[in-house]
Amino acid sequence: MIQAIFEISTTNYLEDKRLINNALSGIAGKCGLQNEFEFSEPTSKFGWTFFKLWIKPNLHQQIEQRLADMIKKSKGSKADEKFTNFLSDLFQASGCSKIKVKLIEV
Repeated sequence: MIQAIFEISTTNYLEDKRLINNALSGIAGKCGLQNEFEFSEPTSKFGWTFFKLWIKPNLHQQIEQRLADMIKKSKGSKADEKFTNFLSDLFQASGCSKIKVKLIEV
């Protein structure tokens, strides 16, 4: 499995990056993993900040296995869409208010 790359768009970069980090670290910890995701340097335009999130194959696979029921309930007709919407919902539930998640590469 290849690592998934997502583009995150936010209006509150530092806080949302911290919340995303905590959410993914929590899931990784429950799976016995660490350092399984990375963030790119941010760029800002028109009040929004954009950065990439790399989720490595081990963590991606563990999330899909352990949280399959929640992912199935997410919006979308394709598996990639469901996973992306699941992440968006997860980050919003973790406290990210204005955030968008877009899959850019699998």
